[in-house]
Amino acid sequence: MAALTNLLLTTLLAFAGLGSALPPRIGNTVIEAREPEPELPPLSGRKYTVSQQHNPRYKFNGAVSVYKTYLKYGAKVPDYLVQAVAVHFGVSTDDVLNKVFTHNKIGRDKGSAAAIPIDKYDVAYITPVSIGTPAQTLNLDFDTGSSDLWVFSSSLPAAQITGQDVYSPNTSTTARLLTDASWSITYGDGSASRGNVYLDHVTIGGLVVSDQAVETAQQVSQSFTAETAIDGLVGLGFSSLNTVRPTAQKTWFENVKSKLDAPLFAVDLKFNAAGTYDFGFIDPAKHTGNFTYVPVNTDPGYWTWTSTGYQVGSAPFVSQPIVNIADTGTTLVYLPNAILQAYYKQIAGAQNSRSYGGWVFPCATTIPDFTFGVTADAKITIPGRFINYGPVSDGSATCFGGLQSSAGVGINIFGDVALKAAYVVFNGGETPTLGWASKPV
Repeated sequence: MAALTNLLLTTLLAFAGLGSALPPRIGNTVIEAREPEPELPPLSGRKYTVSQQHNPRYKFNGAVSVYKTYLKYGAKVPDYLVQAVAVHFGVSTDDVLNKVFTHNKIGRDKGSAAAIPIDKYDVAYITPVSIGTPAQTLNLDFDTGSSDLWVFSSSLPAAQITGQDVYSPNTSTTARLLTDASWSITYGDGSASRGNVYLDHVTIGGLVVSDQAVETAQQVSQSFTAETAIDGLVGLGFSSLNTVRPTAQKTWFENVKSKLDAPLFAVDLKFNAAGTYDFGFIDPAKHTGNFTYVPVNTDPGYWTWTSTGYQVGSAPFVSQPIVNIADTGTTLVYLPNAILQAYYKQIAGAQNSRSYGGWVFPCATTIPDFTFGVTADAKITIPGRFINYGPVSDGSATCFGGLQSSAGVGINIFGDVALKAAYVVFNGGETPTLGWASKPV
């Protein structure tokens, strides 16, 4: 991978494997008198699709991706992973522990909204989102593992912006400061971001929500500054996770779902290609066979469900409950060690490498598919090529695995590696469910 300069490695809460959450600086903002707000078209009975495109600027590293997932979920980073990250960046372990190292600065109707892979490894996806009047377009990470919509803002010090587009509430005629409201996110490494809150129009795929809480970044740590491809985050978890105080705010989806044809969004992430988020409908052209729906545990606010087991290649299916989070903001899949042992023992030369920060294998080897159970009768297969996450460094013959250990993270996570293998419905109705259907991959 290309060398990185000026990066403080922390996690973006919505970007696990990347988490993406962009932080704010506290300050007083005077809102001048505004022109009357324009009439908005009615929203009922509408459907929306948000498409994906590639952004080639981001550079993937497996150890860094795992490191960020530890930080996202507040888990202690093991020493071997700290060492692997230090080696990758060419810095000391003290620099990693102090979160000081480097990253290249890179400048930068049904309807459709794009979920854009930020690199050729699909490390994360960003989507153009319009905020305010006139519209200001930012590229935001859609994250079902968090519940804040926050953005880089014009209130940030210039030194904390390295190519990101910013939201300027003072140039929006529909922005209103939410008096006395603030938000603050503290990550597992101790870094924090905070700011104030505006209410403004937010448009995704042609669907407008007026008076959506937009958490404006007024201070961001260097780690967020370094994520130049991402201007902020749209949390699609349950609103109970929202960090605005004194009163938590509803997510964009929570605000819009009653106006949709159906209170759901369907995720069609792609492997090395652009995909879509569909709001309010399920596109029959994007899946094969029937959907299988499973119950969701919404406490404390994640899309948590239970897989019925797994299968490695053509080996017999192993029935075993796997409680996990369906998280579009996490790159990889995190599973119990016993499952990883069963999988990687089928790959000649595979090893759990402390040097590289996780499971690796020879790039030239053929790796098996991984199948997980949705119910006793329904299964989803992740093709082996999805699990080859690319060389551990430029020109290396060793590749990083897309399945990694959940032991240190503390929770199993079905991130993008799994979600790309299916068309997945996040049903936010009165009784939330997840729907899984196979699709051409």
